[in-house]
Amino acid sequence: MAKYKLDYIWLDGYAPVQNLRTKCQMKDFDSFPTVEELPEWGFDGSSTLQAEGGSSDCVLKPVAVYPDIENEYGALVLCEVMNPDGTPHITNMRATIPDDAGTWFGFEQEYFLMEDGKPYGFPATGYPEPQGEYYCGVGYANVGSIARTLVEEHLYACLHAGINHEGINAEVAKGQWEFQVFGKGSKKAADDIWMARFLLLRISEKYELDIEWHCKPLKGDWNGSGMHANFSTEYMRETGGKEYFDKLMAGFEKNCAEHIAAYGPDNHLRLTGLHETQSIDKFSWGVADRGASVRVPHSFANNDWKGYIEDRRPNSQGNPYAIASRILQTIAEVA
Repeated sequence: MAKYKLDYIWLDGYAPVQNLRTKCQMKDFDSFPTVEELPEWGFDGSSTLQAEGGSSDCVLKPVAVYPDIENEYGALVLCEVMNPDGTPHITNMRATIPDDAGTWFGFEQEYFLMEDGKPYGFPATGYPEPQGEYYCGVGYANVGSIARTLVEEHLYACLHAGINHEGINAEVAKGQWEFQVFGKGSKKAADDIWMARFLLLRISEKYELDIEWHCKPLKGDWNGSGMHANFSTEYMRETGGKEYFDKLMAGFEKNCAEHIAAYGPDNHLRLTGLHETQSIDKFSWGVADRGASVRVPHSFANNDWKGYIEDRRPNSQGNPYAIASRILQTIAEVA
């Protein structure tokens, strides 16, 4: 039997953007623990905006466990926040997603590396060269000296954890990067995005850099950061069809405001109709159109309108649980 370091990780009650929190306990196990073996654990909700001081107990319910690359006997325990009576806490958006193994999500998480309050690689005063060569760029002038080391360390930490991390690339703006996560099941990719965010934040500590999730940290002619949501249901993959797709897009257009409300704060700064976005007050779709609200891959249209599609409106600060929940709600209305 070995003593395992269990890092319990959860989302706090801050709004409009929840923060990741973590605390550690040590437990003995014969081997790497399963979710079912992990105990629930309490915490002081009054310190995370999730309870009043006079009744401060909240409960951490393990929902996923990941191996920790930093420790042979380390486990990263993703948790939902529950009330003492066992019901989901009001801040628990994961509980709003219906369980469905046939629903698949892929999220493209963009972010900025920050140093001393400005994007990594920016000069002490003024701005670097305009956008153009940074996207998928190579070389010190484009990506700096430590960015690639950091993001590749993050890649390997995610892979070690069992996260289906599908790739990384430097993005359009200086200091901006992206990673992609795919998961089968209605909650898997959202769980993995939160754990991938946790790992990126933890790794950035030793490089003395910050991670900026905000969707438009730079004003002017600089790209914002999104978290494009690629999704499909079993029906979309196996049956699909143009008639169903048109009904689905009509449902997305009808619920445009509700989707925007769930897709992350300050999206009006990003969804301007410029920099590969559609305006926030409009809904559109197009085949291979990165300026549309929803991009339809050629593979979807050429396969009798079957497969997956991409909602490009979610932003980098969005809660993947809220995003997945809203998309599935609209799909359910169309069915």
